[in-house]
This record gives sequence, structure tokens and C-alpha cells, in this order.
Amino acid sequence: MLNNEKPIITQTNREKIASILPIAREDIAALLEEELERATIVSDEDLPTDVVSMDSTVKFLDLETNKESIVQLVFPQDTNIAENKISILTPVGSALIGLRVGQTINWPFPNGKMKQLKVTSVTK
Repeated sequence: MLNNEKPIITQTNREKIASILPIAREDIAALLEEELERATIVSDEDLPTDVVSMDSTVKFLDLETNKESIVQLVFPQDTNIAENKISILTPVGSALIGLRVGQTINWPFPNGKMKQLKVTSVTK
């Protein structure tokens, strides 16, 4: 959403994310569903190495605060804040999926604010 380029998501991740949308908060589910609908779907083997996917470790910058964060994007059952493992069903997780290194996205957060996040690196 709010990014001109389509996200890139593997078919496997698309199916798994779609299957957990019923347990997501309504606002996040709607945003994720929209992203899945407009995404370019690729096979697991064809996913570019610089794209955020499930289990990726992502370094990103909050352009408003200039704060850099490193998180691993996981499914809800694997969430572990102490290990910086965040769920795809969080605002940050749902914003980052499918982005490439260098891409920026404007994403609504529950407090009503828009955050502008920029992906600076991705490792699998």
C-alpha cells in the first residue's frame, strides 16, 4: 500500500499469510490483504535476495526519527521480542513484507500516525 512499486511475495508465503488473516486485527488484515492482492507472486526459487520475505532479517530506518532497527519477520507463533522476531501481523511486519532494499513505504500505525520506513538491508 502507499508505495508505487508492487511488493514481491512468494506463492508459499502468500498462501500462509492469507490463511492467518482471520486472526489479525481488522485494520492490519485489510492492509495485508490489499498488499497480497497487488503483489507480484513468484516461486520460492525466483524471489530476489534483496526482498523482505518471511524469516528474513531486515534492517530498516524510520525516516521520521532516523532510528534504525533490525528485526526478523516471522509468523505469529514464532514471535519473540527478546530475539527481535516480529510477527507479520504487527504494523511493522505487515509494512515490510515484499519490499526491496532501498524501497520506502508510508504505512498507517494504530496510533493514527503514518510511518515512513526504508529497507536498508535484507538477509535470509
